[in-house]
Amino acid sequence: MEKIYGKTEGLRKSDLKRLSNLYRRRLPPERVLTPELAQTLAGLSQEIHRPIALLLDRGGRVVRVGVGDAKDLPIPEGARAERRLSGFRLLHTHLSPGGLSRPDLSVLFLHRLDSLAALEVEGGQPTTLHLAFLSPPKAAEEDWRLLPPRPYFQYLDLDLRAEVEALEEELSRQARVRELLDGSGERAILVGVDTGEGPEAEAGLKELAELTRTAGGVPVKRVLVFRPGLDPRYLVGLGKLEELKSLAYHENASTLIFGLELSPAQAREIERVTGLKVLDRTQLILDIFALHAKTPEAQAQVELAQLRYLLPRLVGKGKEMSRLGGGIGTRGPGETKLEVDRRRLQERIAHLSRKLEEYARRREEARRQRRRQGVPLVAVVGYTNAGKTTLLQALARGGEAGEDKLFATLRPLTRRGFLPGVGEVLFTDTVGFIRKMPEELLTAFRATLEEVREADLLVHVLDASEEGALERHRVVRDLLLDLGVEAPVVLALNKADRAAPYDLYFLGERLGGVPVSALKGTGLRELKEALAGALLASGVRPQAWAQYT
Repeated sequence: MEKIYGKTEGLRKSDLKRLSNLYRRRLPPERVLTPELAQTLAGLSQEIHRPIALLLDRGGRVVRVGVGDAKDLPIPEGARAERRLSGFRLLHTHLSPGGLSRPDLSVLFLHRLDSLAALEVEGGQPTTLHLAFLSPPKAAEEDWRLLPPRPYFQYLDLDLRAEVEALEEELSRQARVRELLDGSGERAILVGVDTGEGPEAEAGLKELAELTRTAGGVPVKRVLVFRPGLDPRYLVGLGKLEELKSLAYHENASTLIFGLELSPAQAREIERVTGLKVLDRTQLILDIFALHAKTPEAQAQVELAQLRYLLPRLVGKGKEMSRLGGGIGTRGPGETKLEVDRRRLQERIAHLSRKLEEYARRREEARRQRRRQGVPLVAVVGYTNAGKTTLLQALARGGEAGEDKLFATLRPLTRRGFLPGVGEVLFTDTVGFIRKMPEELLTAFRATLEEVREADLLVHVLDASEEGALERHRVVRDLLLDLGVEAPVVLALNKADRAAPYDLYFLGERLGGVPVSALKGTGLRELKEALAGALLASGVRPQAWAQYT
């Protein structure tokens, strides 16, 4: 007997058998229903005193039978495949008048059904049919198009296949237009939450858009939600999620990206309610780090951070985790899949931790040799995308070219340079900082950030042209304090050529610093003099031959 879904408690075996027989039914692909099926569903619903729901594919075959409302019939995962619509339609009965309910229409919208039909039953006979289709995203209607309720036999000649094909063609046309305008990246709705931060929340949402673009996504809409407190289950509330789901449909977006870190339960609930891929800010940053990790050390650091983030979120990730390795012969008697996955993760975390300890020992040995040679070390630090790599290249006249991307540099890049009155120095680039840096990343990159603690001098590169430069300066300063960095700091007000004169003057008055343009080379002489003066003041002894330069 085929499986019957939904509210089957209390039904007799004979009722279940008759429901199971519905799997043998087949409708013409172009018809909403037939008189025979209408009579059968009405009679059976009246006898069991419950609504009946059928899920049919485009060939008219019944693929699922359920008892209850439309929402009680689970739709197969991945139903949409390559189509704009799911390829499924839902036909169910109503034992009382009233038309399609909001939950009914949510099922149509959430699962991108080809159509949704409700057949009213009165005295065991089929009466009125209610029929709904999705609306094209730019249509004047709501997210769905309701046809006028009519006696069911008046819809027997409706060409359902033509309706669906016309809708899919319109959906595809609008998607092609959007791809031409925005590119072919993954389209995402960005969601920030303001619980009283004001301008800082706006800045965080803007930064989330930069992160999304760096990860290869297309931020099509930014939504700032004002809430006095966070919803423990849905973060922004169930009503707001319904709005976001509708917005994603109209913007042809498949992803929701939240500016706060979601708990595992929140991520699962939001994904269940919206049917969209759900990411939080930490996952986005981890993805960017994985994209830019090129060296074995950087790749190990990023993988360690990702696994530490994933470990507490392992529940419900069985299918994804099955790709991590192991497999045949790895699970013991009675051991669950979840336990196996968790053990594999812990073993991999331990392996990566040992690997990174080895990298740290090698780095410490290199630092000892450098100290013996007496060459000062100048670390270039700053907020991500402030121009650190470009400035290092300008100061050292070598190294890799910078990129206008967040977190383009993940490994310490060290180059030799020269400072007047001091002599030869080493300039080293570092990982860019960001507000609310994920703890997993700080832990994984702590060995790399040791370069900052060992430096004789820091060059704090601040993007003077960026709105919110003061806040970014505070973020970097606080992170350096957390790392226990005590070296003197010289502030470089980078991108001075792009900054408004008043903003540059204001930052200089408030923070001090040397205005420079790493890209155009202006202000570099003054910056080198400031660096040399700071090194000499800290007790660094100049090399003998450099005293006469």
